[in-house]
Amino acid sequence: MKNLTTLIIGCFLSATLPLFSQAPWSVPHEITDQVFAHPAARLRDKPQLATSPQGYTPTQVRHAYGFDQVSGNGAGQTIAIIDAYGSATIQNDLNTFSSRFGLAQTQVKIYYPQGQPTKTDSGWALETSLDVEWAHAVAPGANIILVIAKTASTTNLLAAVDYAVALGAKQISMSWGGSEYRSQTLSDHHFNKAGVSFFASAGDNGSGVLWPGSSPYVVSVGGTTLKLDASGNVLSETGWSGSGGGISKYESRPDYQLGWQTSLERAVPDVSYNADPSTGFPVFIGNYNKSAGWIAVGGTSAGAPQWAALMALVNASRKTSLGNTNNDLYFEASAGYTLYFKDVTTGSNGKYNAGVKYDEVTGLGTPLSANLVPVLSMK
Repeated sequence: MKNLTTLIIGCFLSATLPLFSQAPWSVPHEITDQVFAHPAARLRDKPQLATSPQGYTPTQVRHAYGFDQVSGNGAGQTIAIIDAYGSATIQNDLNTFSSRFGLAQTQVKIYYPQGQPTKTDSGWALETSLDVEWAHAVAPGANIILVIAKTASTTNLLAAVDYAVALGAKQISMSWGGSEYRSQTLSDHHFNKAGVSFFASAGDNGSGVLWPGSSPYVVSVGGTTLKLDASGNVLSETGWSGSGGGISKYESRPDYQLGWQTSLERAVPDVSYNADPSTGFPVFIGNYNKSAGWIAVGGTSAGAPQWAALMALVNASRKTSLGNTNNDLYFEASAGYTLYFKDVTTGSNGKYNAGVKYDEVTGLGTPLSANLVPVLSMK
């Protein structure tokens, strides 16, 4: 396990919060099991919390991606959010968010498999609020469990993943990741679980490959710039410059990517979602640098919990839940690409350009949920 504890962990709250600051979020780093990750800590100018929401509303986002055309709300499903350190105000944060946007109130069940953390961290607290609030916005009928790792070490985060699986969660969101390392394939088994879907952020620093998103058993979520009108109608969607993506150093190309990309290694991301902070998501947080208020957040960490919520909508209509979800996503893309995915054909993450069908900026593209959810529900 020693190699696991040397993984660099990044909590992708993302590059900028332009409504408050043009400074980039820094990526936290962890060198050994005794050194903690520091998400979203380094800003040229600290963003100021606002008294009202800034960014796209749940109604706009649900319409943009077709969730408002999907019957059902995820009832009976459990979405697990995996984060480090957590947030003491998360239930109140979710209550405030839900009240503001007319969403049903729900109770978050919180678990500490390694015991409660001995420190707090505003960056991870913000990540926790983002993940929980926006998973609820997409699947308001689903149960949400929050499994908190005591530290941001890979060992503790993976233990939290295992704990969530043991609790019975069928959709697991991991808005964190780190640089690939030589023995990572030995840890891929954590995500090879029957009937469980795993989603991870692709990263927010442009081209590059991060694990666990590069695991063949994880759906890696890249980023776009989504421009909407006031009603949530899509004006344009392009690849976001911060979206992680590229070719893995250590993971072989999975069978589901045959015909989609020509490398002999795994490519990421698999799919994408709005991530540009200039078109970000409003989040309420009660303990950000000892203050409470609204803040607009971007990054691929916003896409992972919302894709997990999409899968909750799918599984709510099924007798048995899907697992190894990339197999199904790529299969449906092969069967009817333009029915199920919006092809994002412009934009760049530095090394790679978005293009027709699959690319290393936006993957297969963003979901056309009105068609994708029903077809996956019938598999």
